[in-house]
Amino acid sequence: MPAEWRQFVMNLESIEPDRVEAILLGNGAHSVTFTDAGDNPVLEPAPGETPLWSETRVTGLFDADTDFALLKRDLLRILELEELPPNHVETLADCAWEREWLKDFGPMRFGRRLWVIPGDQEAAAEDAIVVRLDPGLAFGTGTHPTTALCLEWLDRIDLRQKTVFDFGCGSGVLGVAACKLGALFVEGTDIDLQAVTASRQNAVRNNVDDRFRAAQTISDNSGPFDIVIANILAGTLIEHASFIADRVKTGGALALSGVLTLQADDVMKAYREWFDFEPPATKDNWARLTGTKR
Repeated sequence: MPAEWRQFVMNLESIEPDRVEAILLGNGAHSVTFTDAGDNPVLEPAPGETPLWSETRVTGLFDADTDFALLKRDLLRILELEELPPNHVETLADCAWEREWLKDFGPMRFGRRLWVIPGDQEAAAEDAIVVRLDPGLAFGTGTHPTTALCLEWLDRIDLRQKTVFDFGCGSGVLGVAACKLGALFVEGTDIDLQAVTASRQNAVRNNVDDRFRAAQTISDNSGPFDIVIANILAGTLIEHASFIADRVKTGGALALSGVLTLQADDVMKAYREWFDFEPPATKDNWARLTGTKR
């Protein structure tokens, strides 16, 4: 491991983020993150688009000896630009980057029994059902309202001997929580291989890897499931409505999140062919939609 790291930071302006990410990774980036360079968030893009801000900054984390002149030449050549947007390189002292998130993440309770806890900290309740999470650089901990809404719902329902499908599993926090709450088996999928790796590691960390399978695609003989959770974005939920609905047993439960409250009606409309919905649960302008399959 190098004694220090360097970050390449650049404003995206009108450049497609996926193309920039591919170039950074091709030049050896250990991670690529996108952050708000202004103060005008775009909370919901059109279906198939990447959910970023109107002014977005990309940051790639590299080894200290990376050839940034070559990286810039590749960006100019591949993106067919005459000059790059504002950019700079930062030097960072070596540290356990995958654990930096722990500084701002303490034990959190969701519902009555369920706690999500970093590292070896302890819950403040003797009857706590604990999920120990180490999501690393890229994935959620339960602090976002959409994840919190799903965790609270899982704590409330009866998961004993139930099968669960988590579409877009991320860190695996929802799947691991379902196992801890009594689920018989959980299958999680995510198109991001890093997410799948994080899910598997968190399943091992919580001793539920015998009941939690995470992969980039759903296995051919899986489902339908008693319970399906999809905590993604409204556009993706609408686009994949038929696929998600097919994964739920008749009489089974569905929870959709990653939805702004003003989008709730449009998302439920896409699923009403199969589901009867409860009134949306909301938190900080985000909604969780729960329904039962007819």
